[in-house]
Amino acid sequence: MDSIQSIGLQRAANPGPVQVIAVTGGKGGVGKTSVSVNLATALASTGRRVMLLDGDLGLANVDVFLGLSPRYTMAHVLNGERTLEEIILESPHGIQVVPGASGVAELANLSAAGHLGLVQAFSAISSRVDTLIVDTSAGIAHSVVQFTQAAQHVLLVVCDEPASMTDAYALAKVLSRNHGVNKFQVVANMARAPGEGAGLFEKLQKVTSRFLDVTLEYVGEIPEDPYLRRSIREQRPVVSAFPASPASRAFKKLALKADKWPVPEGPRGNLEFFVERLVRRPQVRLEVVK
Repeated sequence: MDSIQSIGLQRAANPGPVQVIAVTGGKGGVGKTSVSVNLATALASTGRRVMLLDGDLGLANVDVFLGLSPRYTMAHVLNGERTLEEIILESPHGIQVVPGASGVAELANLSAAGHLGLVQAFSAISSRVDTLIVDTSAGIAHSVVQFTQAAQHVLLVVCDEPASMTDAYALAKVLSRNHGVNKFQVVANMARAPGEGAGLFEKLQKVTSRFLDVTLEYVGEIPEDPYLRRSIREQRPVVSAFPASPASRAFKKLALKADKWPVPEGPRGNLEFFVERLVRRPQVRLEVVK
């Protein structure tokens, strides 16, 4: 039995606070949705009840990556036609999916009040989730700010392209200086050689430590892998489709790390997903030994 399976057998009956991870990147094309889908699938294999929210409200594509055909999307929730519970899809890979609404321009520019309503809608389903992963849109759109503020962990995806690095720095700058988000986990995607990710992280950390008040944590690299490209074409997570592939092993390692990321004892002051579960700690009965 591998370590990721043994964790699944150790899950306690009483759920703890919901862990919320926002996956973001400074630009498009860094593989952000692929990271979101495969991290969600790998975490689900540990026994976590994982929900994946497609937070790219204008160009949603999580459903495409998973081969799903949603009848209802977030657009129906936000206009009052459906409840959040009614649009959730069960993926055959063990994750619950909240589909976005691709091509709906007004959702891409959702107001602060709209995002408030969206975050609050999740309180009704907190009992069915242990981990929420939010696949945000690229760049520094208003929705990215809202979702990263509502999460406890921000996973910043970078790759070996100059635009990826400069845009990742710009995103960290805006989130830290203007919105109080100053801690980031960094994963390097599509690494062409072992150790390339660590080098990219060092470059990013060097410039952020000089100009920004942020904390970066390097959490690994996902190698460039033909099996990953094949899994995307087949609309399946590589973790499920090719579990022994290099990319799949890397995602499983990332999931084991993410599973141990601490969850705050309570809300930090931002509007957060699942506030009730954040403040309701699991009860532990202590016995006095005489």
